[in-house]
Formats: sequence, C-alpha cells, structure tokens
Amino acid sequence: MRSCLIVLGLFVLAIGLRSARRATWRKLGALVFLGASFMAAYYLTDCLWWGFAGVALWFFLPWVELLTRIRRMRLPLENRLRSREVPDPAFFPNAVEAAGAMEDAGFEHVDDCGWEWGGMKQFFRLFWHPEERAVSAVCLCEQGDVAFAFISVTSRDESGRIWRTTNFPFSPTLKCPPQMRWNHVPCERNCFHQILRDHNEFLKRVKVPVDSLLMPDPDEIEHAIEDEMKFQIRHNLEAGIIRATGDGHFEYSFRGLMFLWGQFVKDMVRLC
Repeated sequence: MRSCLIVLGLFVLAIGLRSARRATWRKLGALVFLGASFMAAYYLTDCLWWGFAGVALWFFLPWVELLTRIRRMRLPLENRLRSREVPDPAFFPNAVEAAGAMEDAGFEHVDDCGWEWGGMKQFFRLFWHPEERAVSAVCLCEQGDVAFAFISVTSRDESGRIWRTTNFPFSPTLKCPPQMRWNHVPCERNCFHQILRDHNEFLKRVKVPVDSLLMPDPDEIEHAIEDEMKFQIRHNLEAGIIRATGDGHFEYSFRGLMFLWGQFVKDMVRLC
C-alpha cells in the first residue's frame, strides 16, 4: 500500500508541476513523471533494471506512430503551392498580430497560398522587404483537430545558401541540405519584431554581410519555396532517409524512421 501511495503521489505531483506556467516547473514535472515510472516498475518487479526500462519506455513511445501511420504514409515527390483563402482567424493563433507586425516593419504582402502533405494542410501568408532583403511568412499547420502557427524569416545569399530564423516548434522531419541553415528560436516567441532582430543577429553571428544577400523577387517567392522543397527531397533521397515508391511519391526508409525517432526524442526533451 505504501508503494502505491508513493507512486500515486509522484504522479499527482508531476501533473501539478506540468500545469505550471513557468517552463522550469514544467520540465521538473516531466522528470517527476520519469521518476514515478521508475518507481512503479521497480515496485512491481523489485528489480532496478526494470525500473530503468520503465523510464526508457517513454522514449520508445514514438515508435507506435512510426510503425503505424508514418510507415504507411506516401508523400508527393513534387508538390505545388496553390492560392488559398485566409483561414478563420479563430484557428490561426497569433497570425493576425504577426501579419500586422510584418506590415508595421515595412514588409509587403505578396500572396496567400498553401499545400497538403500527408493529410497536413499548410497555409502561408508571404511577405517581402527589399531593404531587409528577406522574405517573411506566417504559416498555419492543420491536421485533424490540431492546429498551430509559426513565423519564419528567410534570406538567401549569392552562393545559394539559405538562412532561416523561425519559431517552428518541432525539429525538421527531413534532413536539411548543407546549403540550408535554420536558426530556431523558442516557440513561445511570437513577436515578429523580436524574430526579425534574432534573424539579423543570426546573420551577423555567421558572418553573412548584408551586401551578399540576394534581393527577393516577389513574383518568384512561391517558386523558390517549391524548388527548396524539391532540393530537400532530392537530398534526403540521396541520404537514404526516404525512398521513391515508383508512382511519383516517396516513403520513409528504416533509416528515415530512425532519423524521425531521433527528432521525436529531441522534441520530447526540448519541449517537455
């Protein structure tokens, strides 16, 4: 009875910590969850190794989705952006404020477009700024009843490298080519002005002079996004992360599933 109460108390404490506003307390709650799992497995088996196995089980949970939904998923090798209407702001968190902040910063609206990837709908509001030599976007991702929005600022230099700052909350699901560099900022950072400052600091940190940045062409922004995705898919085909299915689609290989598992674990640790 005492062991049951200890485990139950740890789980209740973990739930309480996970509901806190401060990230530090939420991360502590995740550690308490692991501790409760360890104690539950240990009390059931009276073996330390099974206790550690109970903790490790949390990190293998992503394989349930990897071996079911993702293993059967087929995605197009070539995808096209199409003009879309602006989604209901109620399902577009912080999008209206972010778009307004972009216009306040001197960015001009280019287009509203989107595409679908494996049941996920992505909608983009695209902006550009000639003086900043940058393209910004507010993106809504929708899959079933789950929706989230993120912001990105992208610059390209004369050597073809892509420099992107984003508050995208997850790790990429495809390997980034060497020419593409991502600067992840905390996902709770929704202020576009701050993200733009982070992007300029990122360019200074990697020693990319403003004069070497290419001037975006507003008529070619959508094509640039499509070409970027094609290049990334080709890079992952060569790396063995994905493989062509012969019908114009691709699927994740076993190596790709291992890569995704590593990305899931990184997100579990980073976002807990």
